[in-house]
Amino acid sequence: MTTVYDVPASRLIIEVAAELKKRPEMTPPPWAPFVKTGVHKEMPPQQEDWWFIRAAAILRRVYIDGPVGVQRMRSFYGGKKNRGSKPNALRRGSGSILRKSLQQLESVGFVAKDKTGRKISPAGASFLDGVAYRVSIAEPVQKTEETTS
Repeated sequence: MTTVYDVPASRLIIEVAAELKKRPEMTPPPWAPFVKTGVHKEMPPQQEDWWFIRAAAILRRVYIDGPVGVQRMRSFYGGKKNRGSKPNALRRGSGSILRKSLQQLESVGFVAKDKTGRKISPAGASFLDGVAYRVSIAEPVQKTEETTS
């Protein structure tokens, strides 16, 4: 059985984001086009569907590292803040984006609350493993120069 661990994260996240976009519970909040993803960023995301991509990445992260809380997730999505001539410093990512995404994933039924944080639900694990299986089947076989000559 193919799982999330067996496929590249970038391909999996794109496919999961496309599936999440079809769900009516997953809608970006009205402030999503204007918000930065953390204080370490200078500009908001340029992609129109960044909300779904972030939700897919959060779902994958909960699957791999769960149970996790919002504070721990903030450190995953943080980065270096440019402080000019002073050394760069680590800043955590936006907690509001994480909270809202996790709440939406809970409403879909993919994430469940636990005493120690949020963890993947059986429906969420099944959903991610199914998408991972489809991604593994759709992976093109890479041709090398030796095989094409």
